[in-house]
Amino acid sequence: MEVDGCDYVIKCHKCQTYVDNVHVPPTPLNVMAAPWSFLMWGIDVIDPIKPKAPNEHCFILVSIGYFTKWVEAKSYASVTRNVVVKFIKRDLICKYDLPNHIIIDNETNLNNKMMEELCSQFKIQHRKSTTHRPKTNGAMIDMMLPFALHGYCTSIHTSTRPTLYSLVYGMEAVLPVEVEISLLRIQARYNQLNLIGEKRLTFFCHDQLYQKRMKKAFDKKVYPQEFQE
Repeated sequence: MEVDGCDYVIKCHKCQTYVDNVHVPPTPLNVMAAPWSFLMWGIDVIDPIKPKAPNEHCFILVSIGYFTKWVEAKSYASVTRNVVVKFIKRDLICKYDLPNHIIIDNETNLNNKMMEELCSQFKIQHRKSTTHRPKTNGAMIDMMLPFALHGYCTSIHTSTRPTLYSLVYGMEAVLPVEVEISLLRIQARYNQLNLIGEKRLTFFCHDQLYQKRMKKAFDKKVYPQEFQE
């Protein structure tokens, strides 16, 4: 009787579907990399932020470059299809370069006919991804967001080592505390011009190794679901 019960549970479709593996990834991590800056962007919406900003903004539209990890973000009262398309045109295509890939999730404001027409017009490959929303909080998002982005892009990160600002612009950003020591900045600028190519190559190799370590750590937690009949 016990053996029959175990066999029934093993083959039960609902038991296999709703088993307590909610926090266990069912498939290995699919790592994506771009060979140069601004070739591939990932776009997502952080929502909603409470309390709202004074101008009623409570959504943040975020885009991250896959090579340099450079971040572009803007706050909105609502993220509509028109808002997303304008953001891609003004803040990605016109500001940097025409991307080859855009990775987004399955939200209707990100996946729609206008987005398909935009990608078709500029020959952009449009890919879908699973949803991920980092949590945040704060009433002054519209006022503080530019400073938060500047701090993020001028800081050193584990996945990149050099600052994102130096990878994009070929030089370090001038911080307020450095305004009075301009002579050192001029000399550093000459040194950076000579080393920027080597720095980007070193970063690319480091990024590949970092993604391999990240994938190895992620795949250790994978619990493949094999359904039996």
